[in-house]
Amino acid sequence: MLGVGRWAFAFSSMLTAIIVAAGSSRRMGIDKLFAKIAGTPVLAYVVNAFERADCVTEIVIVARKDRLNQIEKIVRGDNSKKVRSIVAGGERRQDSVFIGLSQLGEDVRYVAVHDAARPLITPKEIERVFRSCRKHGGAALAEPVTDTLKRADVDFAVTDPIDRNGVYAMQTPQIFETKLLKEAYRLVAKKNLSVTDEVSAVEPLGRRIVLVPTHDFNFKITFPRDLPLAEFVLKQRARTG
Repeated sequence: MLGVGRWAFAFSSMLTAIIVAAGSSRRMGIDKLFAKIAGTPVLAYVVNAFERADCVTEIVIVARKDRLNQIEKIVRGDNSKKVRSIVAGGERRQDSVFIGLSQLGEDVRYVAVHDAARPLITPKEIERVFRSCRKHGGAALAEPVTDTLKRADVDFAVTDPIDRNGVYAMQTPQIFETKLLKEAYRLVAKKNLSVTDEVSAVEPLGRRIVLVPTHDFNFKITFPRDLPLAEFVLKQRARTG
């Protein structure tokens, strides 16, 4: 099984992608990574995007222990060449990322972390974030917030407006120098911090992180209603080449 063994590569890694697939899918009602979009599992679209990205040399998938065999079948069915290992994740997302980082060899200079529930990511967007990371040491895909924002109390009564100027919704991939991200997650573990993404983990180190505004749809599959929307986007992409 891939979770035990590794597919060896004869070359040093330029960029390793950690695909985080260990979520519980509570809001979805079913395991969204195996939900079908146009007949293909959500996870398969994610793996395929990183397979096609020229800058990515290998992929590590971190998943729930009871889903490892199913994920291995998807990977083998798609004849994926870059997936090096599939390993069991932790209780929280940050635990799974930490486990993923422990799988990396000493030659891995850069690492990308991507949520498996974002199947609309494209090789072009991955390349854009990687170019920014190589220049600045850390970069993340993000969506400018365009909606009016309000803060509410426990009874959902509006209390304050929130200025949306310069506000971005964080997405993935988020790409960093490997040594920097490892240092960040060691600090997270040492101080028992709670973080929801890699930017939040790196921020306490005071390092500059650059946002890359997305050029395409890259929303997360969270609710059942997101599946037909994703299918529509994929069909439109296919029509336009």
